[in-house]
Amino acid sequence: MFIKRINVTVDGDSCKYALLSKDGDVIIGGAFSIHSAVILPSFLFTEKPEPLICYSLNLRELRFAQTMIFVIEEINRSSSLLPNVSIGYRIYDNCGSRFLSMRAAMALMNGQELRADGACSGKAAVQAIIGESESTPTIVLAKTTGPFKIPIISHAATCECLSSRKEFPSFFRTIASDYYQSTALAQLVKHFGWTWVGAVNSDSDYGNNGMAIFLEAAKEEGICVEYSEKFDRSETTKLMKVVDTIRKGTAKVVILFVAHIEMNILIEQLILKNVTGLQFIGVEVWITAVNLITPTSYSVLGGSLGLDVGKANIEGFADYVLKDFWETAIPCFLTGGNISQDENTCSRYKDLLPFQNFNEDISELRYANGIYSAIYAVAHSLHSLLRCTENQRCNKDKIIQPWQVSEALKKVNFTTKSGEQVWFDSTGATSAKYDVVNWQLGVNGEVQFKQVGYYDASMPPGEQIVLTTKNIVWAGGKTEKPRSVCSESCPPGTRKAVQKGRPVCCYDCFLSNDSNNCEQCPGEYWPNAERDKCVLKVIEFLSVTEVMGIVLLLFSLFGAGLTILVAILFLINKDTPIVRANNSELSFLLLFSLALCFLCSLTFIGRPSEWSCMLRHTAFGITFVLCISCVLGKTIVVLMAFRATLPGSNVMKWFGPPQQRLSVFAFTLIQVIICVLWLTISAPLPYKNMKYYKEKIILECSLGSSIGFWAVLGYIGFLALLCFVLAFLARKLPDNFNEAKFIIFSMLIFCAVWITFIPAYISSPGKFTVAVEIFAILASSFGLLFCIFTPKCYIILLKPELNTKKHVMGKMASKSL
Repeated sequence: MFIKRINVTVDGDSCKYALLSKDGDVIIGGAFSIHSAVILPSFLFTEKPEPLICYSLNLRELRFAQTMIFVIEEINRSSSLLPNVSIGYRIYDNCGSRFLSMRAAMALMNGQELRADGACSGKAAVQAIIGESESTPTIVLAKTTGPFKIPIISHAATCECLSSRKEFPSFFRTIASDYYQSTALAQLVKHFGWTWVGAVNSDSDYGNNGMAIFLEAAKEEGICVEYSEKFDRSETTKLMKVVDTIRKGTAKVVILFVAHIEMNILIEQLILKNVTGLQFIGVEVWITAVNLITPTSYSVLGGSLGLDVGKANIEGFADYVLKDFWETAIPCFLTGGNISQDENTCSRYKDLLPFQNFNEDISELRYANGIYSAIYAVAHSLHSLLRCTENQRCNKDKIIQPWQVSEALKKVNFTTKSGEQVWFDSTGATSAKYDVVNWQLGVNGEVQFKQVGYYDASMPPGEQIVLTTKNIVWAGGKTEKPRSVCSESCPPGTRKAVQKGRPVCCYDCFLSNDSNNCEQCPGEYWPNAERDKCVLKVIEFLSVTEVMGIVLLLFSLFGAGLTILVAILFLINKDTPIVRANNSELSFLLLFSLALCFLCSLTFIGRPSEWSCMLRHTAFGITFVLCISCVLGKTIVVLMAFRATLPGSNVMKWFGPPQQRLSVFAFTLIQVIICVLWLTISAPLPYKNMKYYKEKIILECSLGSSIGFWAVLGYIGFLALLCFVLAFLARKLPDNFNEAKFIIFSMLIFCAVWITFIPAYISSPGKFTVAVEIFAILASSFGLLFCIFTPKCYIILLKPELNTKKHVMGKMASKSL
């Protein structure tokens, strides 16, 4: 185990004494727990407290600091990235202490310059901070620097709580949040058929949030939890209780959502209590931690499975660790390892000396890629802010504020040397991808972390986790998968009786010759073919991966594309008589609204969620009213235009372009108000319909307020009917200048579609209800597009000789003679 107890005294002055530092044009801060524990002095409040004493050197955290320096030096040598700008660093050792995390944050914000009175300069020292490796100290760091908008980029803080952009607007991470990891753990357990597990987590933000998400996901997957315990590194009593619970529990599978330091403490106690034969499932923090490997730890952790972020592959890093680091970052050490400079200056580095020539753990580094990506992300942000050009110079005189770096980080998108694409999502995290690793013994007897699968959150449900089961070594070195159930399946001819006060996975089996006494499956379960086991019902919704969903999706995109092409055609010919004569402004607005009508049908396809349920009906209602309002405006224009030809008529001044825009806006605003009231009073939400089919669950959107839904449809119907009546009145006006007959046909199609929609909508089962609604949207949209714009496109493309002012006005003149 590569942890050594060495005492280091930490100076209390928060303005200076970074453990590792180098000057540069821009400075990046670093915060790592290079020592993992601290001895707190007694706080008597009668005298100045003694300096803190750090101990237990953490080699992994030292490697993080070395990685940070290595990457910065690599960027400084680059001629394409920040060519004439040098990056410096200030790296602080927080010793696993929340207090020292706060101290490091203050030091990085205040700078190292001192005024005559000994106070900090107040000048911001860094453009960004890399760290920390655990979630709780990262929260301390992010909340302390948050008001100053200094970006924090963590390589290992995975707590889902850090995803809140409201609380942590300047926080980023080059790792996914624990929401995905916890969900993946539940899927991993379900994949192996384990329905009875134990759960242990660190009593911290990381452990509590991660375990809460896992427990919720496990419940959804039909997994029962025998016990859920937590402990803190400083609570010996709770630790012993956790160990006894694990030892006495009946679950053969135990989920350990435990931080690195707590795992060190827990494994020591499990070894002392000789707890073996359990299948441990671990998280990325400890599952590939080299320092957990000891001659005795494999007897407990052998065969463990867990999720990991993947090995680092940084070219030249191993050589740097052995040589350059000790000669540049720590010049106190010569090749022979002697302290050559002032004893007081170099004494704080002497505990690092035993690891000067050690590099056996480099091949198993797992988070170094995160640090590599984080620093390159900062460099790319500075490169854009300083307006650097490749192989040229940067504008070094430009003053860059930390908040500008934070905003630039939201836009970075680059590919590393290893081919990995780096960008941050809306929560400041990167995409969720994990390796599934297994503790195995190699041919030489050394413990190996062998990859046996992977998890990719970007894949469709059911395809996210891929495993090679034949390559797995199980707990105790066995080749057979362990079973972990509370109760074995009841044989045919018996019935289940849930044990009082215990989870549904625990039951007794009783003989039963009466089928009426059979146990009824819980709401979301259904009996299998043998009727001796309850299985989860199939969840049904209109998916984009099935044939019907794909066909509707293609028609929606085809309609939107066709509308855009018509708009382009009209834009090219905007000055021709056929376009001008038919009110070009309303025509373009109508084409825009039709494109939205086609696209709004996409919100009906896919798994219903809160936002999609609220968006699908309101977007549909508003876009269709906008569309019908434009058609209604064109109809009124036709009527007004021919009234204006009467002698002495001045009617067009009452319905000119401003009034046309106002009428469209007013009609649409009424629908917007209806939709807002609907969402405020009782909004549509996802709903599991288990009444229509007994054997499956229909995932659909409840209407919320039925009055709101029918008010939206009723208002659209009212406008369509009004439009039809006005178009009918204008049907006999001169043909060449009259759109009324085309509007009549379009409204006939529109009304026919929606009249037939109502009974079809009410009677259609499951996902076909949604398909009927999408079909009605697409059919009415295509009807409007073809009826109103096909004649004009025909003249523009195939009969250009008719696209003249003489022809447009000719027939009207002949009829008036």
